[in-house]
Amino acid sequence: MQTRRGSRYPNSIEEGKRRTKRRSSQLGQEHEPRIPESGRRKRLRSSREASPAPDFFDGLPDDLVLSILSRLSSSAASPSDLISILLTCKRLNGLGMHPLVLAKAPMRSLAIRAKNWSESAHRFLKRCADAGNLEACYILGMIRFYCLENRGSGASLMAKAAMGSHADALYSLAVIQFNGSGGSKGDKDLRAGVALCARAAFLGHVDALRELGHCLQDGYGVRRNVAEGRRFLVQANARELAAVLANTAAGGARQVPVDASAAAVAAASGCCPLLSDFGWSVPAAEPHPANRFLAEWFAAGRGSAGAGANPEAAALRMCSHVGCGRRETRRHEFRRCSVCGAVNYCSRACQALDWKLAHKGECAPMDRWLLDGAVPAAGDDVAAAAEMG
Repeated sequence: MQTRRGSRYPNSIEEGKRRTKRRSSQLGQEHEPRIPESGRRKRLRSSREASPAPDFFDGLPDDLVLSILSRLSSSAASPSDLISILLTCKRLNGLGMHPLVLAKAPMRSLAIRAKNWSESAHRFLKRCADAGNLEACYILGMIRFYCLENRGSGASLMAKAAMGSHADALYSLAVIQFNGSGGSKGDKDLRAGVALCARAAFLGHVDALRELGHCLQDGYGVRRNVAEGRRFLVQANARELAAVLANTAAGGARQVPVDASAAAVAAASGCCPLLSDFGWSVPAAEPHPANRFLAEWFAAGRGSAGAGANPEAAALRMCSHVGCGRRETRRHEFRRCSVCGAVNYCSRACQALDWKLAHKGECAPMDRWLLDGAVPAAGDDVAAAAEMG
């Protein structure tokens, strides 16, 4: 509808309301104060500072992070290196416990001390063993077999590591077969022990090669062959020397006179004089973390013997070689020294090492120290009769 002036009325009330809002908004923009350019820049800068910076680590895919963690885990020098990664953040904690990372953990990062043993340490080793870590299988197997007295589970873990060509696990199973550990005296299997020693020696285990040489010399579990046994003993000494030369940054082992006393060399230089027969004295090899754990565990009196719950366990003897740490699983399991009867050994390799290291200067016939001060020895009868006359 048009008026006389030619203007039109709104078609509806809604259209009128829209026009009114449009006019009011235009009026508001005209009266709004303008912000200077410097104020706008300050507002933009403050808004940027308030917004959080982008986290590029969250944008990395899990596969890439797992690959990096696996490389870091394989190069860890101590358990603290691996634990520091797990404590960094929640994501690294979750990915750090992935089987791909735990399977690459080296022996140094699994070297748990007996004083720090706990249920959480047990669970950590168990997770590493379940991930396929051979070192964790061997260390946990030794702890369960000897310390926790869980023979079946410990032997199965060591067997799992042995099937993966773990030389230390093969040699430990050979010692168990030689002694019938965890069972009776009739459970000894000498042929199985020789076969396990041969496999470990093939992989470069020096103690296994030395044990195999003594078995051949004595005809223990295998047909006697003195010449072949002697050859294996020489190879064991040569491999030991080669390992020391490879790990010595100074350029090699120190040569000493052939006729030097083994005990004097050991006391003066802190070396293992096993190669003194060939004119060499090399540093003593560091014991495996599993053997060190056993030695610390039993030295602290832990287990059934330390608790006093089992009187028979208190009579069980330790291997006299300081780097072994094994303890008997039944009475009179280990062999004693045939001369003095004062020391015990779980294997011929431990006996040979301890003989050159310390026992050579301490061993004395049993009848001499038993009768010392009470009855004169047979060789002193003449002198005693002369003094009485």
